[in-house]
Amino acid sequence: MPPVNRSAASASAARGSAATGSIVIGVDSSTQSTKAVAVDTATGEVLGLGRAPHTVTGTNGARESDPEEWWTALVTAVRAAVREAGAAPAQVTAIAVAGQQHGLVALGAGHRPLRPALLWNDTRSAPQAAALTDALGGPKPWLDRTGSVPVASMTAAKWQWLREHEPHHAEATTAVRLPHDLLTERLSGEAVTDPGDASGTCWYAPADAAYAPELLDLLGLTPAHLPTVAPTGATRAGTLTAAAAEALGLPRTVAVAAGTGDNMAAAVGLGLGAAGLLDHPVVSLGTSGTVFAATRARPADPALAGFAATDGTYLPLGCTLNCTLAVDRFATLLGLDREDALPGGETVVLPYLDGERTPDLPAASGLLTGLRHATDPRAVLGAAYEGAAFTVLRALDGLLTACGLDPTDPSVRTRPLRLIGGGARGRTWTDTIRRLSGRPLVLPTATELVALGAAALAAATTTGEDPVAIATAWGTGTGDTLDAIPRDTETWDRIEEVLAAARTGLLA
Repeated sequence: MPPVNRSAASASAARGSAATGSIVIGVDSSTQSTKAVAVDTATGEVLGLGRAPHTVTGTNGARESDPEEWWTALVTAVRAAVREAGAAPAQVTAIAVAGQQHGLVALGAGHRPLRPALLWNDTRSAPQAAALTDALGGPKPWLDRTGSVPVASMTAAKWQWLREHEPHHAEATTAVRLPHDLLTERLSGEAVTDPGDASGTCWYAPADAAYAPELLDLLGLTPAHLPTVAPTGATRAGTLTAAAAEALGLPRTVAVAAGTGDNMAAAVGLGLGAAGLLDHPVVSLGTSGTVFAATRARPADPALAGFAATDGTYLPLGCTLNCTLAVDRFATLLGLDREDALPGGETVVLPYLDGERTPDLPAASGLLTGLRHATDPRAVLGAAYEGAAFTVLRALDGLLTACGLDPTDPSVRTRPLRLIGGGARGRTWTDTIRRLSGRPLVLPTATELVALGAAALAAATTTGEDPVAIATAWGTGTGDTLDAIPRDTETWDRIEEVLAAARTGLLA
């Protein structure tokens, strides 16, 4: 049966008949917040949901968060989810964390953070990314080893930035962790990661299922700095430590899965992988816009991140930095509600407010052109939607091409596009993606796919089943289908022309 996402009110009313079966916890530690779901292991029903916010700071390309706040948020969210489920602590059997990718956590004495974590959307490390690329002789050696070319978002570039700008912190670092690694270690006491999240560092070789020694040497790191890589994100890392069990109010017998990155967990939640769907494209609309598909091949394209999936397949991914937050910023500047938008018409917006990753323009700023005296502010907002949607769909075309599929082939273009993330719940986002893609859309009913994917990883530690098969049986990727409409090629071509002109001089 499809997962049921209860509102706080309905969950409160249901507490009189508390859950009686086994429960697993899935945690989504994202850029802006932590969400935890308490899920019925047998059916996939979401019995409880907890949330807690994160603080992101920084200007001029800097984006940082205090890792200790992630742990506090996890504890708050998990306790709230269990409480809303009306469950006894003994019913919880396993937990898994999916986290925002690429973030750099440098640990020192006492295994505590030396400084705030550098987040995936911190673009200060763009020069270091370029220098690292050149150090190996260009993109191809990086693609051959890691499946990805260093860009500002990758952990390797951030570590190199730290070495150059804060050498005292780099020298004092005894351990390097990704966000989900840190939280898994706090839960289990074990330094463990998985192939999916590790593949976003640019020092892990997915084809070898191991860290690349020559890249660690280049970066001044050793395997002792890094967590062990478990075979899959569903691998049992251990059980809760005494401190974690006390903080969460759960038994120490709760199993802790190795977990994974947020994109890999979303793929599990959608049923993508060897035990489910392969080569089915996904667009996720959140703080960033991402496009991905599970595939058995490992495409090598410098515009893509050649990630590993958590189940042994590959998860090539394209990512744009500017998506829902950038469009919301336009709405705020214009004094409009985010849904109070019209098609852009002559107006074109490239909403690259934080630089851009795909296309690789880390120093870019936003661009607005085509204004007239009669331009409706709602059309300016609509143009911001179009610019963001164009950028993520353009990345999707590149991903499909790298996977050996022709994006102009009718049999490929009519393949349903799964639309997820916060933006997928917005009417204007859905309408804009539908209009510019010309594709049928599947809108999964479940709203917390990353957390649900993590819950499936947790369930796999106790059932021994494939987590993708578990999520498929739960029905977490099912939902409404919207038929295709004629593609708006006029708007697409107009934005393409502006981007091509801007790249010649107006954008860095």
